[in-house]
Amino acid sequence: MRSAPQRRLDPDELLRRVQAEERRERRGRLKVFLGYAPRVGKSLRMFDEGRRRKERGQDVVVAAVQEKSTEAVREIIVRLEQLPTVDGAIDLPAVFRRRPSVCLVDELAFDNPPGSANACRWQDVDAILNQGIAVMSAINVQHIREQQPAVEAITGKRATRSIPQEFLREADEIEVVDAPPDLSMGDARALAELRELALLLAADVVDHQLQAYLDSHGVSVHWGAQERILVCLTPRSNALDMLHSGQRNARRFHGALLVAYVAQVNLSPADQQRLDDNLALARELGAEVHCLPAGDFVDSLLAFAREHRITQLFLGHSQRERSPIERLIDAAEDFDIRLFPHGEGK
Repeated sequence: MRSAPQRRLDPDELLRRVQAEERRERRGRLKVFLGYAPRVGKSLRMFDEGRRRKERGQDVVVAAVQEKSTEAVREIIVRLEQLPTVDGAIDLPAVFRRRPSVCLVDELAFDNPPGSANACRWQDVDAILNQGIAVMSAINVQHIREQQPAVEAITGKRATRSIPQEFLREADEIEVVDAPPDLSMGDARALAELRELALLLAADVVDHQLQAYLDSHGVSVHWGAQERILVCLTPRSNALDMLHSGQRNARRFHGALLVAYVAQVNLSPADQQRLDDNLALARELGAEVHCLPAGDFVDSLLAFAREHRITQLFLGHSQRERSPIERLIDAAEDFDIRLFPHGEGK
């Protein structure tokens, strides 16, 4: 773990931290049971924990259940108070009036019917959390939007319903539910790859939790459970080499691939087209693309890299001209930098 230089917080940043801390204190706690394949038992695990919490004296209610629940799940649910749904959607006013300590919500990736207060169930859960009510929910990795290309590459299938990974990062606790050892679920290799995806996703959530804690306590530390590779693109970048190299490294270390570009004014039509083509290739390769506001190139990249816990930064560079790259290298104490020569004639 490497410490970044301590710096004085500006008033706006201090206000954001105070507001974020107040929001965390007001919100209910979210626990998610994450499965990596159907029938691993994530819903059973969630409802069984709800049952045990009720037996310990907590006020627990069920707000949503899968339409096709297993017999084991049904046996637990009959022991719990269950609020009726409205055409399959959570009855939010009923939950708010009841105000339990813990609300159990199955099938987190459910799409609500037209006319509901929210389009998706995860948005209902967010509203419940904002009322200070704790929620336990369950979901499979195949329903995490940003993980769907990887799941499809493994299984050949893509789920129609999904939630944004950013919402999963709001979880205060995440538990990966392993398949029972006696359960036959098909291709063992595919299951191993899906399990690895789920474990990496859980590690990302833990990273986010720790970063939030450090931020709230004013601690600036560079750390992380995964490699996070940032490719910085410009119209003149050798994007093909940079992106493919970044993708290979992200896959090799089971990390994340991010792409950023600093907005530039008065780009020529040719340069704008090259930049658009580079960004299209980045998205095609599954990168997370970010546009940074126009401003000082070095300061923008350093701030972004530290905020997103980047471990490797890929940059294009021309030896034929003086550039700010040297200043960036001097300031990059938290991550490694790899330079790629610009393409000829660009």
